[in-house]
Amino acid sequence: MAKLLYVTATPKTDSKISKGMQLGEAFLDAFKQEQPDVEITHMHLYDMDIPIIDMDMLYARAKLSFMGKKMEDLSEGERKQITEMHALADRFIDNDYYVFVSPIWNLGSPAILKAFMDNLFIAGKTFDPDPGNRHGLLTGRKAIHLQTRGGIYSEGPLKDFNFGDQYLTTALRFLGMEVLPTVYAEGVDHFPKEVPAIMAAAKERAAEAAREMARGNMATE
Repeated sequence: MAKLLYVTATPKTDSKISKGMQLGEAFLDAFKQEQPDVEITHMHLYDMDIPIIDMDMLYARAKLSFMGKKMEDLSEGERKQITEMHALADRFIDNDYYVFVSPIWNLGSPAILKAFMDNLFIAGKTFDPDPGNRHGLLTGRKAIHLQTRGGIYSEGPLKDFNFGDQYLTTALRFLGMEVLPTVYAEGVDHFPKEVPAIMAAAKERAAEAAREMARGNMATE
């Protein structure tokens, strides 16, 4: 059975007020039409206690990665942080498809999304750290980013400043995934009268991307 991880990084959970969640629902509905038996897990990041890279995490990773230490050599706080990081990464890895929903905030994504992604970069688990052959280990998986944008970032003066989408798609590719083109709804703040049309078009693009993803890599038991 195929597994899809649905990651939402917006404080708004109600699709009646969240345009990003509306895109997510359009995507999932279309995906389920193609793969009715898909198992969907929803990670709403604002409801999660996500490990962050604090002092314990920083030193624990250094000790394990290049200082030759083992888990039993770590302090209690360091072991706790590393254990939580690996547990979250394991939950992430155990999927075939990945759908991320986030808005663009101040040229980037909500900070909670970066904190989440920081837990997925684990040498030997999600990427090969060999300097001469560094590559992602999460191959055979597909991912997509659904993004809402208050302004226009697909063209014009802000085209090169959408660092939230650039970071996420680059990070997922680094980990070895095939990343489909981002689906976005943009101008939703700048052109309030056009929002219904903007959202209708974006939902259709999301649905089409879902059908492409579901048909292109049918997982089997």
